[in-house]
Amino acid sequence: MRYIALVLRNRFGIVLLTALAPAIWGSTYLVTTQLLPPGRPLLAGVLRAVPAGLLLVALTRRLPQGSWWWRSLVLGTLNIGAFFALLFVAAYRLPGGVAATVGAVQPLLAAGLSTALLGERLSPRTLLAGIAGVGGVSLLVLRAGARLDGLGVAAALGGAVVMATGVVLAKRWTSDAPLLATAGWQLTAGGLVLLPVALLVEGAPPAHLTAANLLGYAYLGLVGAALAYALWFRGLRALTPTSVTFLGLLSPVVATALGWLALGQRLTPVQGLGALIVLGALLTAQLRRGAPRLPGPRGGAELEGMKANTGDRLRFLGHHVGTPDRYGRVLKVLGPDGDPPYLVEFDDGHQAEVYPGSDCELEHAKKE
Repeated sequence: MRYIALVLRNRFGIVLLTALAPAIWGSTYLVTTQLLPPGRPLLAGVLRAVPAGLLLVALTRRLPQGSWWWRSLVLGTLNIGAFFALLFVAAYRLPGGVAATVGAVQPLLAAGLSTALLGERLSPRTLLAGIAGVGGVSLLVLRAGARLDGLGVAAALGGAVVMATGVVLAKRWTSDAPLLATAGWQLTAGGLVLLPVALLVEGAPPAHLTAANLLGYAYLGLVGAALAYALWFRGLRALTPTSVTFLGLLSPVVATALGWLALGQRLTPVQGLGALIVLGALLTAQLRRGAPRLPGPRGGAELEGMKANTGDRLRFLGHHVGTPDRYGRVLKVLGPDGDPPYLVEFDDGHQAEVYPGSDCELEHAKKE
């Protein structure tokens, strides 16, 4: 049916575009080791976030309003400031493979938080895919004899927790402001939170930067932050936090592939198996829970060709026995000619961009 085909095409495209963000982040190790001054990861985080954030704010000419001042600070701290700082501690105290393996639990954490804060169903398939993702990353990057450090493991786990929390809260606090504006607010806030930490730990920035250094910082800011976070948050508006965080497993896969292609690093069959397991896990996590249920006599309207209008009240069916139906009102039609996505405000106050029949199932729509 035309409507279902449109939804699937849109969702497939959104998944691919969102996956570009962690793929870009997977190039960070190569850029950092080849172009940036050594021993300055926090400085790299600041110069990656603040200029990109200010650029996006300048382009959109939008500042936060009302509660979005403190929300931007919270989200920027979780997604960028605290995450980068904890990542630095983990990288300093642990082998890279251990840190990446611990960080791979992030999709499972996001799934649990989504159940608690967004009312999403935690399915056995999601749990199995999450466990497989952790196992695949460990095969990909973990080395025999890797040492464990309690503080380092805690920092790596803390990084996964703050990032998962930030992603889920970003979904719950969806703003009707332009996407680039909200991304800019978070990047600026997160970078400013990280700045004093960088100065305290690493001292003043280097007095002299080479052309290669400037090129590396420009790449991390324009591509690794402005573009990547815009794609990441755009995907988060249309997909579930669990689906989005599973895509983050692409980062170690891309980092390993670039190390093999560009740096001549050895790639073993075990690592290849790990990469395949990771890809299988994240693809499994993107599968829909089932085909959309077509409305029968109880639903009223025919699904094919149906278009929602601003003010329409929507009912979304519970995904399993015991899960209540959810109700919401269309605040804005974001697609052309009445097509999805729709910005929906649910009765619990949570707002989200929705593709009916994708991550939720539309039963009927009618004017209030």
